[in-house]
Amino acid sequence: MTGSDVSPSFRLAYVPGVTPTKWVRIWNERLPDVPLTLIGVPAAEAFGLLRGGAADAGFVRLPVDRTDLSAIPLYTETTVVVVPKDHLVAAVDEVATADLADDIVLHPLDDTLDWERPPGRPANERPATTADAVELVAAGVGLLVVPQSLARLHHRKDLTYRPVTDAPQSRVALSWPQDETTDLVEQFIGIVRGRTVNSTRGRPAAAAEPKGKKPDKNPDRNSDRNSDRKPAKGGAPRKPAARTPGGKSGRSSSGGTNAGKRGRPRRRS
Repeated sequence: MTGSDVSPSFRLAYVPGVTPTKWVRIWNERLPDVPLTLIGVPAAEAFGLLRGGAADAGFVRLPVDRTDLSAIPLYTETTVVVVPKDHLVAAVDEVATADLADDIVLHPLDDTLDWERPPGRPANERPATTADAVELVAAGVGLLVVPQSLARLHHRKDLTYRPVTDAPQSRVALSWPQDETTDLVEQFIGIVRGRTVNSTRGRPAAAAEPKGKKPDKNPDRNSDRNSDRKPAKGGAPRKPAARTPGGKSGRSSSGGTNAGKRGRPRRRS
C-alpha cells in the first residue's frame, strides 16, 4: 500500500488530569472523515512520545523544551492539598504551605509541580505514582499536594481537597514537533484556539461570495440596466404616457389619471 492510499488520521496524546472531550467533539463535527485517536500517557513520557512520532500532538504540562517542540500554553491549574475528610484542613477554605509544616506531605516520583522544596515533613519513601500517593492519603499516611485536575481524577469519597495559596502551579499546553506542523495539526490548533469553521488558517482560501447575493443567471441583463434604460436592439420602444391639454402627464403620482379625479369643469356666472 502506498502512502497516498493510507487514510488520514490524527493521534492526540494527553497527560493525566487533562480532559480533551470538548476538543475531540468539535474535531469529529468538523472532520468526520478523519478519525482521531486518543493516547493517554504519563506526564514524564509525553515529550518522548511526540519526538518519537507516536503522536501528532499532545496536551502536556509545561515546561516544554522549545528546541524541537512547539507549544501553546492553554491554562494554569489551581494547586490543592488532598486530605482525609476528618483532617483539620478540611474545616477551612484554603491553606498556605506553612500550614502543612507538621504533616507528612507525600512527594510522588511523577509529581508535576516545580518545587524548590516540598512542604511538610518528607515520607520515608516516595510513592511511585500520584495514584499510589492518593491511596496512602486514604490510609492516613500523609497528605498530597497536586494540581486540582489530578485531585478530581483520583477522587475518593473519604477524601477532600483545599486550595494551597502559595504553592507552585501547573500549566497545561498543546505541543507538537516543530518539523511536523501538518495541515491536520493546524486544524487542531484552530479548534483549541476557538477559531470558527470558516477560518482559512492552515487551509487553502476559497473565493468568497458576497453575503446575501446570489449569482446572476442572466449576466446579459446587467448591460441593459446600465444603458439609460434604452430598449435592446430590435425591441419595441416604450409607449409614452398620454398628456393632457395643459401639457401635464395624465398619470398621477398614485398611478391614476388626473381627468378621472377632476370631474366636469364649473361654468362661470
